[in-house]
Amino acid sequence: MNILITSAASALAQDLARAFSTDHSVHLTDVVDVALPWPFTRCALGHDAATADLVAGVDALIHLAEPPPDYASETEESANRLLDFHTRCTYNLLLAASEAGVARCVYTSSLSLFANIFDEVGCGEDWAVDERWRPRPSTEPPVLARHLGEFVCREFAREGRIAVTCLRLGNVGQPGGRAAPPDDPTWLAHTDAVHAFERALAAPAEPWAIYHVQSAFPGARFSSARARDALGFAPDRSSGGEA
Repeated sequence: MNILITSAASALAQDLARAFSTDHSVHLTDVVDVALPWPFTRCALGHDAATADLVAGVDALIHLAEPPPDYASETEESANRLLDFHTRCTYNLLLAASEAGVARCVYTSSLSLFANIFDEVGCGEDWAVDERWRPRPSTEPPVLARHLGEFVCREFAREGRIAVTCLRLGNVGQPGGRAAPPDDPTWLAHTDAVHAFERALAAPAEPWAIYHVQSAFPGARFSSARARDALGFAPDRSSGGEA
């Protein structure tokens, strides 16, 4: 299988490339230049021939939608750039992919869409949020951008252009890092994040599916039961283990 992975500058993209390159052909891309041991193409993800060439011959797309460092600082213009990155660039990428016959996409969203839900709803500490809950995103650009990116993906899936699996990840730890911080109820071990993508591509494609992805540890506030049952996701990290 030929797999295209976006956001090549991120540690997660590079670990995914390392994991998938054993049995598949991987190609990475980003909006900035990145030195990598795998094939790489710099692409601005515009509505142009460069994006069409990028997805030619691709079987599966992993769209991490993670802007490179310093892509958007805390200014109004940078906020606009971040929203543009998650919406227009995602639209261009999926349009080109669907026209090229790419069968499926795994889109990376975030459990930060529920950041304020516990205070607003007033639920107890033993409640676990699953995919049936409606997101309550804030207007902070990084959160709102992810939410809008989901809408773009969902519309492509609804129209039958491409099958999209949306993984709402917790706060991904550093590669080789220690266990869950006691004050982070959305923590996700780096290795568990990689495992979730492996299972998402191994499972039969659905037209549109959303999964919450979080490591298992005391105090976790999100349920990964659906990802476990449908994808075979089995997080093996706990509050006392290595990340």
